[in-house]
Amino acid sequence: MGYPRPRPVHLAAKLLRIRQALNLSQSELVERLGVEIDYNYISKYELNKNEPPLAVLLAYSRASGIPVARIIDDDKEII
Repeated sequence: MGYPRPRPVHLAAKLLRIRQALNLSQSELVERLGVEIDYNYISKYELNKNEPPLAVLLAYSRASGIPVARIIDDDKEII
C-alpha cells in the first residue's frame, strides 16, 4: 500500500494569513475563490481540522497571486 502523505505543518496558518491579507470574511473568501464549498470549510482549513483539496489550494493561489508550491511548502514564507 504505501504511507500517508504528511500534512504541511504551516498550511493552516498560511491560509488564515492569506484571507486576512485579502481582508475578507470566510464567506467572502468562498465567493472570491469561486469553489463550491460551504464557508464553514474555510474555518476548518484555518484551524487545521481539514486539509483543502488541490482545487481549493489552486483557487487560493489564484486569488492571492501566491504560487501553490509556496503555500504548501513549510520552508517558504508567503507574505
